[in-house]
Parts: sequence; C-alpha cells; structure tokens
Amino acid sequence: MRTFFLMVFLVMGIVASAQPEDSKTLHETARTFMRSGDFDNAIIVLTRALQQDSKNLEMQKDLAMSYYLKRDYTKALEGVKSLMARDDADVVSYQIAGNVYKAIEEVKECEKIYKKGLKKFPKSGPLYSEYGELLWAAKDYSAINQWEDGIKADPAYSGNYYNAAQFYFYTKDKVWSIIYGEIFVNMESLSERGAAMRQFLLQLYKEKLFADADLFKDNEGNKSEFARAFLTVMNKQSSLASKGITTEVLTMIRTRFILDWYNNYASKYPYRLFDFQRQLLQQGMFEAYNQWLFGPSENLAAYDNWTKTHAEEYERFTNFQKSRVFRMPPGQYYSTN
Repeated sequence: MRTFFLMVFLVMGIVASAQPEDSKTLHETARTFMRSGDFDNAIIVLTRALQQDSKNLEMQKDLAMSYYLKRDYTKALEGVKSLMARDDADVVSYQIAGNVYKAIEEVKECEKIYKKGLKKFPKSGPLYSEYGELLWAAKDYSAINQWEDGIKADPAYSGNYYNAAQFYFYTKDKVWSIIYGEIFVNMESLSERGAAMRQFLLQLYKEKLFADADLFKDNEGNKSEFARAFLTVMNKQSSLASKGITTEVLTMIRTRFILDWYNNYASKYPYRLFDFQRQLLQQGMFEAYNQWLFGPSENLAAYDNWTKTHAEEYERFTNFQKSRVFRMPPGQYYSTN
C-alpha cells in the first residue's frame, strides 16, 4: 500500500510538471531569452504564449521585435502589420514598425507609419526623433523640423537634442548646437553618446562660436530673440578667446555669461540649463563641472591631474551628478526654426 501511494504521488508530480505554464510565465521566459540574444528560443516561447493569450499587445510587440533582431524581416513585417491594425497600438508599436520598414528600405511606408503614430501621439519625443532620422538618412534636411517639434512637444526626451545639435553643427547657426549639445550631455551624462557629445562641445566652442571675433558674423538675421540674447552676452566675453579656447578659459567665459545673463535676461527667458549652471556656480562646483565637460577632450593627462589635485571638489561634483536627474521642463522653448 505504501508503495502504491508513492507511485501515485510520483505520477501526480510528473503530471503537474507537465502542465503548460501560464502565458505570463512564458512571457518572462521569452524576455530572458531576448536579453541574452537568443531570439530563436524567444520566438518559440512567445509563439506558445500567444496561443494562450492571442490578444496580448506586449507579447505581440516582443515577437515582432525578436524577428526584427533576428533579421527575419518577412516575419517581422507580418508582426508589425498586425500591430498597426490594433486600436491599442502604443508608441513602442510604432517604433518597432518604423524599424522594420527602415530595415527593408520601404521609406514611404515608414514615413506613413511615423505620421500615423504622431497623429495618434503628438507629444511623443521618440517618434519625432526617429522620423527625423528617417528623413536625414534620405538627405531630406526638413529632418530638423521633426527634431525641433520633438523638443517642443516632449522636452524631457533626449534623442531630439542629440540629433538637432549635430544638425546645427553643419549650418551657420552658432547657438543651438551648443545649447542642445550641453542639454543632451546632462540628460545622458553616463552614456557613450554623452561622452561623445562632450568632445563635440569643445569642438563647437572652437570651430563655431568663437571662430570669429564678432560672434554675430553670419548670424545677424537670427530670428530667435533668445538666440540673439545668448550671442549678445557671449560676445562680451569674446576678448577672452584671444588666449585660446581651453577648459580654464571656457570656465571664465561661462561664469561671466551666467552672471550677465541673470542680470539682464533670466526673467524674460527662464531656462533650466542656465539655472543648473548657476546652481553649480553658487555651490562651488562650476569649475569641476567645466573640467568634466571639456577637460578629457582637451587634454586627458591634464584633466586626470586636476581631478587628483582637486580630489574633494571633484568627488563632491560627481556625487552630486549621480544623485540628480536633469530634465528640461515644458514651456522653455525659444527656437524659431
């Protein structure tokens, strides 16, 4: 009898272990496979999960994304067509669809996807950013309009600042590449793109802003009053550039800029980036911030030496930097593009 019950319990255990897992558990398993780059297994598991819950939007998105990352664009296209047919398709659904249509070089269809997505989600920074990237790849310079619209509609999203800063570098504009570039650096202070943008910023000050003694040269017709105010205040510091553009010189120029800006323009043009710079100045961390911003690109050995000889100041700034999140608020948009 004891043996009989042991066999019964054993059989019951085998049967229980053979029961299909619920769709939520399967989805978690699939995402583990996705994170490890095993898209074949992710597809297997997601297919079975969708048999249990065929209308699950998140699983449909992950399945389409797994096919896309596997480079099976035929299956990925089937997946995004199903997503686009759903009334509850979200921003990420449109992003995945855009990626698939880009991959198969269906530019017109991809543009339709972004336009449809932005009509449904007019405040989506990611959709503006990716639509602009599509246009830019096609050498359509109206891409900047998408990035500017994205900054205005969703100022807390970083991607549009990144793209716009790079765009303006190749124009005569001397203001927005610097401002948008520094905003992006603070939004993504620890990312690889953030590190690349810091190097780009030093180049912008050298090759763009202070390339001429008169900062208004080629920018006389700038329609943005904010941009003209920026150039007016920076122009007062132009003589300091005669010493060359170094981290120390930029710290002096930017310190004087903040003091002058808050005496003359801050009430008319409140701006989170300048508020942040002023906060650092008031708390004795502005030099460390400028060293972090420009020092590694100018002279890495000199920067390393500065961090060692100013260890306490540098540590205080880095701790402060790690403890806060920088975001631009709504209502501080001054471009006239």
